[in-house]
Amino acid sequence: MSNPNTQALSDAGVSIWLDDLSRERLTSGSLAKLIEEKNVVGVTTNPSIFAAALSNATVYGEAIAEQRHKSVEDAITEITSDDVAAACDLFRPIFDSSNGFDGRVSIEVDPRLAHDTAQTIIQAKALYQRVDRENVLIKIPATLAGLEAITETIAEGISVNVTLIFSLERYREVINAYLIGLEKAKAKGLDLSKIHSVASFFVSRVDSEIDKRLNAIGTEAALALRGQAGVANARLAYQVFEESFASARFEALAASGANVQRPLWASTGVKDPAYPSTLYVTELVAPQTVNTMPEKTLDATAAEAEIRGNVVSGSYAQANGVLDALAAQGIDYSEIVSLLEVEGVEKFDVAWNELLEDMSVALKEAK
Repeated sequence: MSNPNTQALSDAGVSIWLDDLSRERLTSGSLAKLIEEKNVVGVTTNPSIFAAALSNATVYGEAIAEQRHKSVEDAITEITSDDVAAACDLFRPIFDSSNGFDGRVSIEVDPRLAHDTAQTIIQAKALYQRVDRENVLIKIPATLAGLEAITETIAEGISVNVTLIFSLERYREVINAYLIGLEKAKAKGLDLSKIHSVASFFVSRVDSEIDKRLNAIGTEAALALRGQAGVANARLAYQVFEESFASARFEALAASGANVQRPLWASTGVKDPAYPSTLYVTELVAPQTVNTMPEKTLDATAAEAEIRGNVVSGSYAQANGVLDALAAQGIDYSEIVSLLEVEGVEKFDVAWNELLEDMSVALKEAK
């Protein structure tokens, strides 16, 4: 039986994806249980998640031993791709029943390539071929260099999860990159109905950075704005989504079978314990969205979330008012979202380098 709160979220048009994956989740039946009981219909991964997963020597010892004669990078690719492929197989019935919108599992290109368009394209194709599952999503960061990589990967008929989006301006560029990719795919005669994409808009990190600055200002007016920026920014992103995919440009592609690029709410774990643990779930309910949650947030949603239907459409004036009030406090939106993108890439770089170091040690011990 599905949990009533997660079922209500699903009924409101929100796809619940788990922001975690490990071999233990797969072999223990933990992930299958979340599918059955909490409406989980997809999975996202990132370097930090794989770094945490592969630290479990008990689960991965044999797999690491099998890779002992390979390079560190190849060993990581082989092991993580095997996990993603197994998860894709688990989600395949959902993929089929949802016509490809859900039942998706994401795997990210090497974050060290975030500013290298050509190498990102090469690795996106290689990962797609290595996982060899139709329901895999290749994660590409929404850096300036990533935009062309998104276009060219989509143009090859490979579905993409665009990650690390913080600003409305960059989100518009991401949508444009997707549409150009679809137009190229159409010109090649590819089946557009098979190409899917999500745009991962990060939420809690926006609040963390802006709240820090509001606390530093310290006035009553500034402190009253804490915890509002992340939701407001995401709601305005949904307005961009609604407008962009109601355009004549997209309608022409839709006539050939093209799918919308759904907004995905990422970084939905609340960082400040003063805020409701389901803040970035209940306040971002809208049709044709994905909410990817760490298990702690998923559990809180199942236990206590009050799902009130679509709370995003029609909220745009209020959301703009929040950003205007922040500007009046001297909060520079453009500077903050640019900083968050840089920090986001750096955090994944750190996690990836830690993973490389840990795997290097593990391979030496396995020889």
